[in-house]
Amino acid sequence: MNTLILEHEPFIRLGFFVGIFLVLALGELAAPRRALTTSKSARWFANIGIVLINTILVRLLFPVAAVSMAVIASDKHWGLFNNVGVPYWLAAVLSVVLLDFVIYLQHVLFHAVPVFWRLHMMHHSDLDFDLTTGSRFHPIEVVLSMLIKMAAVVLIGAPVLSVIVFEVLLNATSTFNHGNVRLPLGIDRVLRLFVVTPDMHRVHHSVFPFETNSNFGFNHPWWDRLLGTYRDQPRLGHEGMTTGLNQFRDPSGLTLMRILALPFLGKPGNYPLNRRGATGEDS
Repeated sequence: MNTLILEHEPFIRLGFFVGIFLVLALGELAAPRRALTTSKSARWFANIGIVLINTILVRLLFPVAAVSMAVIASDKHWGLFNNVGVPYWLAAVLSVVLLDFVIYLQHVLFHAVPVFWRLHMMHHSDLDFDLTTGSRFHPIEVVLSMLIKMAAVVLIGAPVLSVIVFEVLLNATSTFNHGNVRLPLGIDRVLRLFVVTPDMHRVHHSVFPFETNSNFGFNHPWWDRLLGTYRDQPRLGHEGMTTGLNQFRDPSGLTLMRILALPFLGKPGNYPLNRRGATGEDS
């Protein structure tokens, strides 16, 4: 069973990603939430270029990825749920929840530690906010994230199916919650009780540091609410807010090659959590 899942795992993930991407792309055309301020073709070239680079890099560096680690952990009886007698369905559900919590903590970490923030700046430097922003991560950050996920899978002892479900959900929700789609406010209020919505996550992409350092969740919204990092709406409203980072406002400086160099040449600004003004509304 595990061998069969491993054989089809890349196609499962790719199929869900492409399907959700196409649906959201059509949604952005039909009912955009905000008007784009910069060249869409230039942004998409950079953002999709990053996706291709990251996909090749992960495949080259990690012949044994998170799903394969779940198989190894199961065979060697590593991790919590491979050593605790709980029903399979409970281990599967809890594993997805715990892995999501790990990603929340990882996201906070990349805002809290200045050297990690330098990597994460690529994601936040996007001057507009649409579904391609959800895949705009620096290759070094992607590698570190994969290592964290692999370690979490082993420690949790997550079943193979849980890891696949988690990966599909993470890709799907990251694309969805970066979507420039207009949802009726009533639907948004209900949805954000269960999943991070575009309006909820857009706050996280504000130029104001106190808003950037909120709403860290990608999938479940509960961690932000439970741990005090939830912010309901942006101070200037969704139409009035500015997305991106204050120190990177020139689109010509955000080409594919230049954003790859941001961690090494760009200024971090006042965004890391340990900086003055990063969490207070005086920013």
